[in-house]
Amino acid sequence: MVLRFAAGLLAVWAMAADAPLADRLHEVENHYNNAKTLQVLFTEQYTPQGRAQLTESGVILLRRPLRMRWDYTQPRGKLFVCDGKYLWLYKPSDNSVEQTPVKESDDMRLPLAFLLGKLHFEKEFRNIQSQPQGFDLKITAEPKGDDLPYSSVEFVVAADSHIRNVKVVNFDHSVLSYAFDQEKMNPPVNPNAFQFQMPKGAELVKTGGQ
Repeated sequence: MVLRFAAGLLAVWAMAADAPLADRLHEVENHYNNAKTLQVLFTEQYTPQGRAQLTESGVILLRRPLRMRWDYTQPRGKLFVCDGKYLWLYKPSDNSVEQTPVKESDDMRLPLAFLLGKLHFEKEFRNIQSQPQGFDLKITAEPKGDDLPYSSVEFVVAADSHIRNVKVVNFDHSVLSYAFDQEKMNPPVNPNAFQFQMPKGAELVKTGGQ
C-alpha cells in the first residue's frame, strides 16, 4: 500500500514538473478560485531588518467575498477579522481593538484573500519565474502595481496545486512569510464567524480616515 501510494505521488509530481509554467499557474488559480470557503493552519514569521524574528500561528477561515478570520493560538487570544468593510485586530496583551476600513488598509494579511477567488498570477505579478524545490515548485515574482508595499513575493506550490508557503519581501527589507498546513477546501463555515464582537472592556482605536 505504501509503495503504491509513493508511486502514485511520484507520478503526479512528474506530470506536474513537466507541465509548462503557465499551465501550472492556471492549475493553482483554479484550485483556489473555485472554492467558496477555505480553512488552513498557518505559521506566520515576520523578520524586521536588523531585528529578531517574530513567530505567530493559528487557524485561518476564508469565505467569499472577502471574509477572513485569523484565530491565533500563538499568541493565544489574538484575533484578526475582515467582515468585508472593516478590518478588526484584537490584541489581548493590551486589550485593544484596531478598526480600519478595508479600502484604506495595507495590512499584509488582506492580500492573502487571493487564496479565495482572486488569484490571477499574470494580472497581479510580473517577472514570474519558477524552479523545482524537491517535490514542490517555487514560484517567484514581482508585483505589477507600484503602490504596493512589497518588492517581491515567493510561492511554494505542491504537486496537487495547493500553496505550502508564501514569502513577501517588503521595501523596507523586512520579510513576512506564511507556512500553510492541513488545508480544507469548502468546509462548512458559520457566517457569524466574520462578525467581530468587541471583547469586554477593550479599547477601540479607529485608524485610517474614519
